[in-house]
Amino acid sequence: MDSPFYWIFILAIPVACIAWTVTKEEVFREAREFCVSRSKGCKTLAQRKFFYLFTCEYCFSHYVTILMLIITKYTLLYPDWRGYLIAGFSLVWIANVYMSLYNLIRIDLKKGKIIAEKEQQELDAKG
Repeated sequence: MDSPFYWIFILAIPVACIAWTVTKEEVFREAREFCVSRSKGCKTLAQRKFFYLFTCEYCFSHYVTILMLIITKYTLLYPDWRGYLIAGFSLVWIANVYMSLYNLIRIDLKKGKIIAEKEQQELDAKG
């Protein structure tokens, strides 16, 4: 890779995308609802925590990051296990910044849509 600091921002994009999609988007709603019920209803702590991982974007991003590091063999600062450790936590952090920004943008867009719909309803009521 050309520059570790350049690539970390690129590699965080698919981590954020996968973690967000699995834990928040409609396409995985049924699986997520199953995991939510299992995370609350399983008898053992290990089972509850396992299913919880699929409902929390922060938690799930750690596992996506591990997979990404295995696939890309990306390290940061050091070429050995220390580089994987630093890269892993750095990718998780950057991916979660991306997800937070994405969430803020979505909220702003939804707010704008609600305001526009309300204004249209008021115009329709007057006209």
